[in-house]
Amino acid sequence: MSAVEQMKQVRKRRVFYIPGYDPIHPRRYRELYRKEGAAQAEISGYQIDLKPKTTKGPYGWHVTGQMDDAQVEADFEVLVWSDIVRGSMDQGIVATYLQLARTAWVYIGSGALRRLMRLRKGPVIAALYPVVFLLVQLLLALLAAWALGGLLAALHPWLAVLGLAVVPPILMWFRKHDNRFFAYYLMHDYAYSARTHGANPPELEARIAAFTATIRASLDTDVDEVLVVGHSSGAHLAVSILSDLIRAGLPAGAPALNLLTLGQVVPMVSFLPKAWRLRADLAYLSAQDQVAWVDVTAPGDGCAFALCDPVGVSGVAGPEKKWPLVFSAAFTQTLSAQTWARLKRRFFRLHFQYLCAFDRPKDYDYFRITAGPLTLRARYETRVASKSRIEHAVSKFTSVAP
Repeated sequence: MSAVEQMKQVRKRRVFYIPGYDPIHPRRYRELYRKEGAAQAEISGYQIDLKPKTTKGPYGWHVTGQMDDAQVEADFEVLVWSDIVRGSMDQGIVATYLQLARTAWVYIGSGALRRLMRLRKGPVIAALYPVVFLLVQLLLALLAAWALGGLLAALHPWLAVLGLAVVPPILMWFRKHDNRFFAYYLMHDYAYSARTHGANPPELEARIAAFTATIRASLDTDVDEVLVVGHSSGAHLAVSILSDLIRAGLPAGAPALNLLTLGQVVPMVSFLPKAWRLRADLAYLSAQDQVAWVDVTAPGDGCAFALCDPVGVSGVAGPEKKWPLVFSAAFTQTLSAQTWARLKRRFFRLHFQYLCAFDRPKDYDYFRITAGPLTLRARYETRVASKSRIEHAVSKFTSVAP
């Protein structure tokens, strides 16, 4: 085996998974990896075993992968910001409706929404859904109040106003059952970035710094690759983290450092007027040699900006741009007809399909990437970008500093 080939081989790997805007305990990601990894192993003819974590950190697990005539040890760590998410979601009903008005004003007034609509319809519909559905909830409550008021008015005209008493319990019922509707959840998600017009809130900036320090420490350990995986909103956090790492300087002899972004929604933030930090990081990271950046989405994922180059569409692609490599997980081709029929209307489940098993995997296999013997760079060094990707600048705001 040549020296170049040896550099591509992975015996030990650290994987840092950055979730999206998710208030749920990170154990869900371990259980998802355990279940879906076993399913993919059976389909693809390799072996994956999970054990308790062997490294420091708040939450993770250890994986042994037996595939492609090699054994690989991988330590996973979930970089947790769910406490920040839960804090941002701790809003009353009135506050949520105020968020709705403010968020709509930010996206519509800045022109960001109009430009986002030039990319993909799915995530724009997902963004409009909580606005529309929350207004529908309010309308239903007011209609119920009007109907009850009409009945009470038959007894005495002054009693009509008592019909308004049904509004709070109806709105509270909808909020209690938001695990079925996701209107409040999505509203809080979009409002989190909109309230600062795309700038990172102080608590998130502090968490990014902590994540950066954690990943930096792993570069001094005996591993062959440090792989950062950013899913959904976690993708733009990962871009800033790796940009900060490279700016600070990587240690001599550091293991391979690579970035995999999945189901990214970067334009929802980068198109906002004050997203200077994110746009600067996108421009910077896209021109670096130290990190291989692969971006995987799929048109079947209605919650992601599928095949939209996050650097290009944000208007910050410079002449030295090298990354990301953008291609599709092609759900309609890599899932069986039966699986696709079962999942195609389960939009949130499809948004997590990148972390799951595929019936007919092509060159994207999350478990080979995270527990297989090749670095991310080596695995995709000959892969060409999807021809149908969108690269041209769409954002109105392209400045990288105030």
